[in-house]
Amino acid sequence: MNYMLKDENAIYYECGYSCDNALYLRLGSEAFLITDSRYMIEAQENVQNAQVVIDSDLYGAAVKLLEQSKAKKVIFDPKEWTVAGYEKIRSQCKIDFEAVADYSHKKRIIKSDNELKILAKAAKLGAKAFDKLAKVFKEKGTGKDEFHLTYMAKSVLSDFGKRELSFSPIVAIGANAAKPHAMPTQRMLRKDNLLLVDAGLKYKRYCSDRTRTVRFDKNFTFRSQQSFGSKKIQKAYDAVRKAHDNAIAKARSGMQAKEIDALARGIIEKAGFGEYFVHSTGHGVGLDIHEMPYISSKSDTVIEDGMVYTIEPGIYIPGKFGIRIEDMVAMVDGKAVIL
Repeated sequence: MNYMLKDENAIYYECGYSCDNALYLRLGSEAFLITDSRYMIEAQENVQNAQVVIDSDLYGAAVKLLEQSKAKKVIFDPKEWTVAGYEKIRSQCKIDFEAVADYSHKKRIIKSDNELKILAKAAKLGAKAFDKLAKVFKEKGTGKDEFHLTYMAKSVLSDFGKRELSFSPIVAIGANAAKPHAMPTQRMLRKDNLLLVDAGLKYKRYCSDRTRTVRFDKNFTFRSQQSFGSKKIQKAYDAVRKAHDNAIAKARSGMQAKEIDALARGIIEKAGFGEYFVHSTGHGVGLDIHEMPYISSKSDTVIEDGMVYTIEPGIYIPGKFGIRIEDMVAMVDGKAVIL
């Protein structure tokens, strides 16, 4: 199999190292990591099962290797490449380049035992960070706006810079939580506010992802059991929690992704909130925060053991409130196990 990669995580998956200026070629039994001299030492120390090629002209070096290999067809993922980068190689090679979207994601959809251990560790570290964040918000969060709370979340989740984050945390209060990917505002955190936090951290480059929606008071925690003063919020919250729990409890290997989506969506629809569940039930997690499989109403993907994905149903009523509960699960022995 011949293929070329440009995405950092796709390259890392192949050879255990990547940087922001690299190109990976697999040509039959040979593999090459091409980068520039700034990364020479790190690449030579960390690259596995590939030859390190140092050249300021990545594309020119790739063309030489392709010509020497006499390869007739090379696979690439058009989502990874700029038009300019791809054309620099294609225009100089008499090779059939085959576009295969999500090529690396498809290879990575089933996690190895080692990857499952790393992802479980990432999820556990993320959960511990949520516990720490609850203490910080209790002590220092009252009266702080979403900008300040987001900064606090970044500090705590990264363990003050020791770890990378999976993505910029979402910290949303009240009506702002009705936006699934809310941006911070000057809305301030007050007693009994609804507070949504969606965040994750990386462990050995693998991501974690978790969301909790809580009632902010002096005794609050990020546990999934919550009590709200508003009957409508409570009804919506209970529907989301039931949908979350049902989709995890009844998911089985061999199901299509859309069947798992229906396990959550059906409960929210039955509770009368169907129009307010505006996104898919989940997504795969690995080296990328969003990868295969996608747990959506349109996905025919067959779920198998070794797949890792989120379950994150939500209800979002514009101008009022938003609720989401999210956990990562792995398919193990035919069932979904919370990581």
